[in-house]
Amino acid sequence: MSQSFRVDLRGIVDLLSHHLYTSPQVYVRELLQNAVDAITAAHGADAGERGVGRIALESADSAGDGSLTVTDNGVGLSETQVHELLATIGRSSKRDELGFARHEFLGQFGIGLLSCFMVSDAIEVTTRREGEPTVLWHGRSDGSYTVRTAGPGEERAETGTTVTLRPRRGSEHLLTRASVTELVTRFGGRLPHAVTVDGEEVTGGPAPWDRPADEPPARRRARLEAYCQEVFGFTPFDVVDLETAEAGLRGVAFVLPMPANPSVPAAHRVYLKQMLLSERAERLLPEWAFFVRCVVDTAELRPTASREALYEDALLESTRDALGDVLRAWLVRLSRQDPARLREFLRVHHLGVKALALHDDDMLRLVADFWPMETNVGPHTLTEFRERYGLVRWTPLVDEFRQLAPVAAAQGLAVVNSGYVYDAQILERLAALEPALETEVLRAGDLTTHLERLEAAEEKALAPALAASEQVLAKLGCDLLVRSFQPAGLPALYLLDDDTAFQMDLRETKSQVDDVWASILGSLEDAAEPRPRLVLNHRNPLARQVLTLVDPELRATCLEGLYVQALLLGHHPLRPADTAVLNQSFLGLIGRAVSASATSPGEDR
Repeated sequence: MSQSFRVDLRGIVDLLSHHLYTSPQVYVRELLQNAVDAITAAHGADAGERGVGRIALESADSAGDGSLTVTDNGVGLSETQVHELLATIGRSSKRDELGFARHEFLGQFGIGLLSCFMVSDAIEVTTRREGEPTVLWHGRSDGSYTVRTAGPGEERAETGTTVTLRPRRGSEHLLTRASVTELVTRFGGRLPHAVTVDGEEVTGGPAPWDRPADEPPARRRARLEAYCQEVFGFTPFDVVDLETAEAGLRGVAFVLPMPANPSVPAAHRVYLKQMLLSERAERLLPEWAFFVRCVVDTAELRPTASREALYEDALLESTRDALGDVLRAWLVRLSRQDPARLREFLRVHHLGVKALALHDDDMLRLVADFWPMETNVGPHTLTEFRERYGLVRWTPLVDEFRQLAPVAAAQGLAVVNSGYVYDAQILERLAALEPALETEVLRAGDLTTHLERLEAAEEKALAPALAASEQVLAKLGCDLLVRSFQPAGLPALYLLDDDTAFQMDLRETKSQVDDVWASILGSLEDAAEPRPRLVLNHRNPLARQVLTLVDPELRATCLEGLYVQALLLGHHPLRPADTAVLNQSFLGLIGRAVSASATSPGEDR
């Protein structure tokens, strides 16, 4: 048998009035929205003209009895409409029939009015529609209400509505003149209607998105910069006008003058038909546009049920893309009209532009032309590097670049450091977009192919010493090579690519876990067991002398010292075994030096 849900009206009222909204302060916004909708219904196309609509608030300070009243000269309601709009929750059909569901209206009378129960246990509405008697509605937070026509002395002289709130315990401060003025200014300060608090008008002045025809550009820029400083707390690097017809959106984007954290969602100020919707609206712009803060007014984007955020739908998605296109066009225009200023912008916000370049060809070329990347021959844009050196040789890791940069430069190899965020993806995408661009990844293991091998006779003469030296380094998990390379002042070079580093970490972890995990990790091991390489520079006198030492113990100590020095020069972390070798070789060499000094002939004792 079919049955209807049982609804606890008191619970519904409590849910909507206490849990739908984030703060009781929004009650002022909801009252203003209801008044604006009533004015729109009464005056139609003329409702937006200054002076047509009037909204008057009388605070608890003025009323003298602690109550707040809000009066408008809108359309007013008949007794039937009062039942349908003020006492029916979740029913939209009657609202549509009564004419309050058109897109030019801000909210819903019933749902919005419930927010007032956050500050008041009772709401009184006095309303009159043209040609209808005055109706009085009294609603209580327990879910009950009464409706009656006005008696003698209770009638309204003109059409419109008056809402009266009497404060609940603990909410008295929210109905005072200071609080009401602050909230009306925040939520309704951009409304085209005359809004007064205790007889004093609190609205007026141009909205930030307005562009008066007679306002000089310099004055408008100064006004917008002052507004940005007041609202967001910074003077913008630049101001970008925003407009999308589909969403009925107008506004401005303020470019941050300092770096922004891309992991923190940008918060924008959004107005809905000139009523403040949110001061911290997110996802209005694409994720890459974290370097701007926006103030916009929209007529078509949908608010959430609480009217404190934007509803995620297809229109918001297309609006987000359209606003992204506006910002992208600003960057392109800046690159053509003021390249120096674009470079200044990139120094601060390169991450956002590089993120956009991963899927936008124009931004990719802009980054290639204007963003200086780190190379071992000084900062160069990719375009400059390509024109000067032809082949774009690059390393995908910062640590590898630090290892290879000085040695590669000495061999005449120009290398780009692509280890920073997005740089490697940008290079790969640029190569895919431009087939004529030649690129080559330079890894630590590849550098040895660019180093000069020894003559056959030299290798033969060093063979016994090399065999013994390899045994010393094998204990440290390292292979030994001897090559001739520049700079000659560098005795040794430690080469470790990320694949080898991964295998080393895997083997070390495997030795520290139980058999089950060791078996799992063993399946990831490379059967060839790649190891890092210590490359001794045959052009360096010290390296040559170490290889030719007759004393095997001294040669081992010196090799260990060169090994640790190469680790430190390459910015590699020292393992416990490496730290032990550092101490052992250092103390061993000191001991040798002291011993030799103590036994030298002719020394005074």
